Amino acid sequence: MSNALGKLTVGSLFAGIGGIELGLEWTGGFETVWQVEIDDYARRVLEKHWPNVRRWDDVRTFPPEPVDEWRCDLVCGGFPCQDISDAGKGAGIDGSRSGLWSEFARVVRTLRPRYVLVENVAALLRRGVGRVLGDLAQSGYDAEWSVLPAASYGAYHRRERLFLLAYPYQERWILTYDKANGNEVADWKADNFWQSKRQTGNGKVGRLRMDLVERCAQLGICPVVYGVPSRLDEQRIECLGNAVVPQVAQWIGQRILEAEKASRAAT
Repeated sequence: MSNALGKLTVGSLFAGIGGIELGLEWTGGFETVWQVEIDDYARRVLEKHWPNVRRWDDVRTFPPEPVDEWRCDLVCGGFPCQDISDAGKGAGIDGSRSGLWSEFARVVRTLRPRYVLVENVAALLRRGVGRVLGDLAQSGYDAEWSVLPAASYGAYHRRERLFLLAYPYQERWILTYDKANGNEVADWKADNFWQSKRQTGNGKVGRLRMDLVERCAQLGICPVVYGVPSRLDEQRIECLGNAVVPQVAQWIGQRILEAEKASRAAT
């Protein structure tokens, strides 16, 4: 399902403001073809930056007929974390918000993409990762995962998030690091995708407890703009707070492209 330019096509669930898609596209090997996002403000942001991409407003009614028009190479998304996060009430993956994972899994079963990229808070390892893995396995997918901190990719905050990559059975692959030559190389016999060399970033994590003004300064935005309704500013900050750091998605995308290259070379 690669496009005419040979790029892998991407569909995004719970797209937010498009952090995952942006990072994947930065690799030069992916093209976003659809996005699903229920929040009106976030959807307007997506429309601004991806004006030619199709959008849908509710994962519960996606995909509409004809289904084949929505097929793509990679389905990605960070399903709601409110019931999983340590900051929430701990309802877990069966909670009213995080329970939307079931819709994510349904879309995967319907569209059968080559890759599935899932993002959520690290607490998913304690509150639902078994359900995610079980649903993917029943759908015919194997999966690998790791908690990746944004600080390792140049961000000034830790922001540890769980990233899970799934693909059909018997298509296991990995990139390992050739220490002698300083190169990342494909290794079809290795067991863990996440063993490949990670970026170290600049080592600056920043303070984890900062007030709103300091946080906004780090992000390069102003917390209060004279004459702008406070709700608009709150929406902007909320979208930024929920967004996936694109540099992390870029690193994952680069690993996928390397594996695709190795796969073609092996056939």
